[in-house]
Amino acid sequence: MPDLKANNLKKLGHSIMFNASVPPAEQRLPAPVLVVEDDTLMRERLERVLTELGYGRESVTFAASLAQAREHISVQPLAMALVDLGLPDGNGIELIAELRAENPDVCILVISAWTTEESIFGALRAGATGYVLKERDDLEVSLSIRSVLRGGAPIDPFIARRILTLLPSAELARANQPAPVAGAAVLSCRESEILELVSQGLSNREIAEQLNISRYTVECHIKHIYRKLEVSSRTRAVNEARQRGILA
Repeated sequence: MPDLKANNLKKLGHSIMFNASVPPAEQRLPAPVLVVEDDTLMRERLERVLTELGYGRESVTFAASLAQAREHISVQPLAMALVDLGLPDGNGIELIAELRAENPDVCILVISAWTTEESIFGALRAGATGYVLKERDDLEVSLSIRSVLRGGAPIDPFIARRILTLLPSAELARANQPAPVAGAAVLSCRESEILELVSQGLSNREIAEQLNISRYTVECHIKHIYRKLEVSSRTRAVNEARQRGILA
């Protein structure tokens, strides 16, 4: 939606350069780290960068697919994830949304070759902390990771330039949009879509099939909906959403 895109653009307009600050030498590095990348050479690069930052092999796990990543996070919580978007069994954006729904504080850095508007904003809306291109050298990737560890939101300079070119048209589109219904901004577009299907009586499996996403992703979104609406069941979520004007 244009208004969501404009909000993202405003936030990102202040973070268009890599943050070169280095974590204090004595500070303990957040661990464990999950690297989701199917390219062998890129995995080796990232392993080298993480080692130079001070991570031991026991602190870093590698996954070559969404399935492997989900298997890992189902048994161990993460402190940081480095995620590629183009994976053999799906899009890394799904995993980002699942990680963010499960843990709002986890650091998620996208390291990808994809530069399309859809992939950039999709990853950031899903909850990515930052976005850097694979073509950057090891030093630039290292600086991006350091920035994330310091609480920053590093955005690749190439992507930042694209974002800035989109600012005027996004602001204009937002200005032409009608005022949102009171309370509707509580949920994201995807969460509202899923809650609408929940109100129709669909199961998680049926919702996953209709939206062409995994059942696990649906479950994560529903957990997020419960947290935002401060409820603990599907019925209460629907009732609360109707009271707030989110659902008709």
